[in-house]
Amino acid sequence: MKAFIFDLNGTMIHDMEFHTRAWQSILNNDLGGNYSWAEVKQQMYGKNQELLVRVFGPDKFSAAEMENLSLEKEKRYQQEYQPHLQLLPGLPEFLEAAHQRGIPMAIGSAAIMFNINFVLDNLNIRHYFQAIVSADDVTLSKPHPETFLEAAQQLHVAPADCIVFEDVPKGAEAAQNAGMKTVILTTTHQKAEFDELDNVLHFAADFHDPFMQTLL
Repeated sequence: MKAFIFDLNGTMIHDMEFHTRAWQSILNNDLGGNYSWAEVKQQMYGKNQELLVRVFGPDKFSAAEMENLSLEKEKRYQQEYQPHLQLLPGLPEFLEAAHQRGIPMAIGSAAIMFNINFVLDNLNIRHYFQAIVSADDVTLSKPHPETFLEAAQQLHVAPADCIVFEDVPKGAEAAQNAGMKTVILTTTHQKAEFDELDNVLHFAADFHDPFMQTLL
């Protein structure tokens, strides 16, 4: 492989519980819903505005209202998660090894840049990535392949030469739609949830998994 593309949440950092918690607070406490943890978790993919449309329909909020709700959700997430912010075990060493070998790397995430910057700058890892594709940079979210295809284009690497690191089925499906193989971090979802996908190379709990070294 010639390039690595990383999803962010649940893949580089183990923070999906905090995102789910922030959304449950917004949906139930601010918007009067009564959504269970499982119901909120099922909606945890794509852009924030898309989640609001899936839950409430297309006519409930204006674009400005959705933008404000999205920003408030991220503020709550960051405030609660910051004391726990760290890369998955083994990822600091993996990034450094890939960097030393000259492997181009990108982030391809449905997160907004507000959250991506929160991670990159607090953990001082921005220098590892030659491209960053956020929710702000694409029209169509995962499982559409636009995020990963744009990352590959910015890296000047063919899609077939990229390995995507993901944690959710919709992300792995986006990689498959882009013609890319994927490695799944099992922080959020179990193997059985990926059974319909044929592009998964490996499942790993973290980057200490010996398989990761075979990619370098």
